[in-house]
Amino acid sequence: MEINSKIYVAGHRGMVGSAIVRELQKNGYHNIITKTHAELDLIDQKAVSDFFAEEKPDYVFLAAAKVGGIEANRTQLGAFTYENLQIQNNIIHNSHLQKVKRLVFLGSSCIYPKMAPQPIKEEYLLTGALEPTNYGYAIAKIAGVKMCEAYKDQYGCDFISLMPTNLYGINDNFDLTTSHVLPALIRKFHEAKISGTKFVEIWGDGTPMREFLYVDDLAEACVFAMNNSSVQGLTNIGTGEDITIRQLAETIQRIVGFDGELKFDPTKPGGTPRKCMDVSKINNLGWKAKTGLEEGIAKVYQWYLQNRA
Repeated sequence: MEINSKIYVAGHRGMVGSAIVRELQKNGYHNIITKTHAELDLIDQKAVSDFFAEEKPDYVFLAAAKVGGIEANRTQLGAFTYENLQIQNNIIHNSHLQKVKRLVFLGSSCIYPKMAPQPIKEEYLLTGALEPTNYGYAIAKIAGVKMCEAYKDQYGCDFISLMPTNLYGINDNFDLTTSHVLPALIRKFHEAKISGTKFVEIWGDGTPMREFLYVDDLAEACVFAMNNSSVQGLTNIGTGEDITIRQLAETIQRIVGFDGELKFDPTKPGGTPRKCMDVSKINNLGWKAKTGLEEGIAKVYQWYLQNRA
């Protein structure tokens, strides 16, 4: 990207999109296009077509998506499928029509089979059954990956797909019914600490393993990938290290300063047993995550304390 290139960040108000905007600004890019949902409904085919025809961006980061934790995914399978398909279909197709120079499509590690060998390599995509609680989101994101590949094959579009592991960071969602596990635990522990509650309940038995990536590290990877022609096709983004949900809970408990009990509820779903990404492809191209988990959680907790209202 040239410093004056016109760059469209779809989903700039979300955790990922806002981090990409911060990273672009930090690197001196200033011709950044953003639209709120009120200004541009990405599900509206004509509105997106008109926007691309008018703005004609040079580069596109597709970070807009309907996202949520286990409960939101499990109870809104149709909405997660439809809305994500519509958003990415509209943006990818119009990026082709308006000859966007390069597009970065962002997905999630949940696109891989539930029982994929560990660590998960890019070539494991579509080799097994998905986790049932989030197949709607996963199917949509798989379609996005394959659409980028198809448009490259048929039209020569320079569209790539980055699959980040579980993300956390500032501007995260802390709603207890729709959030992911890490921000939900930060809120649960903080509220228990303030109210003097004796215990915090945690879904599952604590044994599933998860890898966590600080969102500013992902944003750095996105800009790196956009500027590096060696990054092609589907590419995993993560730390390559994972911990159990119990270890995560104990780490957050310590950072928040909650001295009560942890109660795990094995009757609640815990999701995929393990999801650790093989990140050797992106590491070998020159990018590596920088932020340690404890450092990242401490930053997010401080942000939560200042912004929870």
